[in-house]
Amino acid sequence: MDFLWGDERTQQFITNVGLVTSTGPFGANVMACEWTHLLSYRPALIAICIRPGDATYENIRATREFGVNLASTDQAMMSSVSGGTTGKEVDKVKALKEMGFKFYQAKNIKVPMVEEAVLNMECKLVKEMPLGDHTMLVGEVIEAAANSGRMPLAYHQGRYGQVQLNVPRPSPEERERLAEIIRKYRKSLGPS
Repeated sequence: MDFLWGDERTQQFITNVGLVTSTGPFGANVMACEWTHLLSYRPALIAICIRPGDATYENIRATREFGVNLASTDQAMMSSVSGGTTGKEVDKVKALKEMGFKFYQAKNIKVPMVEEAVLNMECKLVKEMPLGDHTMLVGEVIEAAANSGRMPLAYHQGRYGQVQLNVPRPSPEERERLAEIIRKYRKSLGPS
């Protein structure tokens, strides 16, 4: 089975917006990456899923490094520009600077980073895996900085938003009742 871009079923996912920065054969570049995931705490590993042949993909393959900047709610326009144009045809970093967005030079890699993002991570490429029509690139985080007070930009049903509703956790009484039920149905670890 295949999903088409924009399919009602695929729009049920809620994702963050990663602004992936790179430099290489196509110069300094930034792309919006809906598929940005934390894979591991130790070591800190981040996965991005992008199309082979894109400017970002070619830049990362050439330099083996990239930045992941989780967009804040006031960076929706930056995400639209970064995701709606290709770095093969447009110098998106220069265009975004003219629009008032700011970048800074990463500490440990030769990649621009997005100022005022919720989280900035400098990554070294450690694994590449073709998966369907995208390729997953796994980077080990070598530097990270969180910008407290900023809200992450969310993407759902083709629109930007933010998580606003806090759903309460189960009460202590509910958690104790759940623990009793779990104990009741715990499997033995003996031979089967």
